[in-house]
Amino acid sequence: MEAVMTGTAPGQWEPRIVAFLCNWCSYAGADLAGVSRLAYPPSLRIVRVPCSGRVSAEMILDALKAGADGVLVSGCHPGDCHYLQGNLVARRRLSLLKRLLEFVGVEPGRVRLAWISASEGEQFAALAREVTEGVRALGPARRLAKTLPEVRHA
Repeated sequence: MEAVMTGTAPGQWEPRIVAFLCNWCSYAGADLAGVSRLAYPPSLRIVRVPCSGRVSAEMILDALKAGADGVLVSGCHPGDCHYLQGNLVARRRLSLLKRLLEFVGVEPGRVRLAWISASEGEQFAALAREVTEGVRALGPARRLAKTLPEVRHA
């Protein structure tokens, strides 16, 4: 996960958002946005997953611990999942995880679930802008991110 998080220039804060996109719908929607040359912020680090239902709480927590300022999980619309109920599993899992994150002090706006189909390139670009601006408004995530201790020189 840490390899996904590299690439930010020091001194300039830009939100870093890990986007877990299902292979069948959301990733195809992101691809359509790219092919259609629709502009969206480069803050998203896309991770292609077989199904949004395969995104575990551990994967989301690992992304936040590795320095992600936000996480987007996107899958097929309800009723369109290629694995029948994977997106519904993702919705239940994220609902519980968001409550846990809020309990430990992480803003609920840092983790988001959305439905994007393969034909919704414009909606994907709009979602990417919306998620980026929402995370930008929250500021850098500091709650779960690993920080190295400062070295004192004698």
